[in-house]
Amino acid sequence: MKRGLFALLAAAIIGAVLYIFLPAAHDPGSTAAGADRTAADAGLVARGEYLARAGNCMGCHSERGGKPWAGGRAIDTSFGTVYTSNLTPDPRTGLGQWTADDFWNALHEGRSRDGHLLYPAFPYTSYTRVTREDADALWAYLRSLPAVEQANRPHALRFPYDTQAALAAWRALYFKAGVFEPDATKPADWNRGAYLVQGLGHCSACHASRNAFGASEDADRLAGGLMPVQNWYAPSLTSAHEAGVAGWPREDVVALLRDGTSARGSVVGPMAEVVLGSTQHLSAADLDAMAVYLQSLPVTDDLALEAAAPQDEDVRARAARLYADHCSDCHGEHGEGVKGIYPALAGNRTVTMNPPANPLRIVLGGGFAPATAGNPRPFGMPPFATRLSDEEIALVVSHIRSSWGNAATPVSTLDVQRYRGNLR
Repeated sequence: MKRGLFALLAAAIIGAVLYIFLPAAHDPGSTAAGADRTAADAGLVARGEYLARAGNCMGCHSERGGKPWAGGRAIDTSFGTVYTSNLTPDPRTGLGQWTADDFWNALHEGRSRDGHLLYPAFPYTSYTRVTREDADALWAYLRSLPAVEQANRPHALRFPYDTQAALAAWRALYFKAGVFEPDATKPADWNRGAYLVQGLGHCSACHASRNAFGASEDADRLAGGLMPVQNWYAPSLTSAHEAGVAGWPREDVVALLRDGTSARGSVVGPMAEVVLGSTQHLSAADLDAMAVYLQSLPVTDDLALEAAAPQDEDVRARAARLYADHCSDCHGEHGEGVKGIYPALAGNRTVTMNPPANPLRIVLGGGFAPATAGNPRPFGMPPFATRLSDEEIALVVSHIRSSWGNAATPVSTLDVQRYRGNLR
C-alpha cells in the first residue's frame, strides 16, 4: 500500500517536472487552469500555516537560537529528555522523504514514517482528533518551508522508557486514535472551539493532571495539574477559584487569549509562550469559538481551603516589611495594584492556588506577559532569586497569600528550594 502511494507520488513529481520543462500545449484554458491550481495550492499552504500557529508547532520544533522548524529543542520529562524533530523538507534529516500519508499517521496514530512509535511528548494524543483535511493543509505548509539539514538528536530517556515495548504498553493503556466528532446537539461555534481546544490547541497537555506514567487523566475535563519537571501549575479551567472563565464576559476571555491580558487578569509562564506563538494569531471567530467552549465547561467548586496556622507577630511584621520594601511600589500597600499596569494581589487567584508553584516561580524567576499586537509593551516583574533568600521569599509569598482577604496556607523554605531548583 505504502509503496503504491509512494509510486504515485513519484509519478506525480516526475509529471510536474516534465510539465515545467516541456513546451505547453496551445490550450486556451491551460493558463487559467494553471493559475487556478497555483492559487489553490497557495491557499492550502496559507491554511496550513494558520493551523500550525493554532498548534504552536514551531514553538517546540525550533531550538532557541536555532533555525526555525529544524527541531532540537529539549523537552524535559519525568522519564528523561525528548528532543524535537526536524520538520523542514530536508530529504536526509527532515521530512523530505515523507508522504502526506506518513504525516497523517504521525498525527493520527503516533507512528513515524518507518513505523516506529513516537513518544507522547509529541501530543498525538490530542492531534489524533485533527481532520485529514487539516492534516493535509499542515503538510502542504511544512513542504513549503526552506529545507534545513540538521540531524535529529537522539532522546535521552531512562530504561525501560527508551524502548518500543514500553511505548506499546503505554499506548495500549492510554491511547485511542480518533478524529474529532462534532456534537450535533451543540452549535457550530461550540464545536469549532472544542475542536481547537481538544485537538490542535492540545490544552490538556498542560491543564490536566498526569498519572505516574505520564498519561493525562480525564483530559477533556481540564481540571488542572502540575507540569512535571517544569513545576508550573496549569490551573483548572473549570474552577472559579483557579482559572475558570464561566463567569467572565466573553470579550475578556477573547482578550486574554489574543492579547495576553484582559480586565480580569494576564498570563505568565508557559501560557505566555502559548499566547505569543499561537493564540494571538488566531482569527476573531476562532478566538470567540474557543471562549464559547471554555465557558461551557462544567464548573467545579470543590475548593477545600486549609486553615492557616497562626504566625508569630514578629514573623508577620518581618514579612510585611519585606513586602513594603520590595513589592508595594508596584502592587500597592494593600495589594491593590495599578489598573492596566501591575496586577492586584488582593483577590488574585494565582497567588492563592495550591500547589503554590506559580507565585513562587514568578517571585523567583520574574513574571512577564507576552508582547502582542494588543499589548506590545507589557510591564514585567523582575526576578528576586538573587536578591532575596529562601526564607525571605517564603515570608513575603506567605504574606501575600494571607493578606487583604486572601486566605491560603503559608509556604515554607522547602517549597522555595523546590522551585528555585527548577528555574529555566
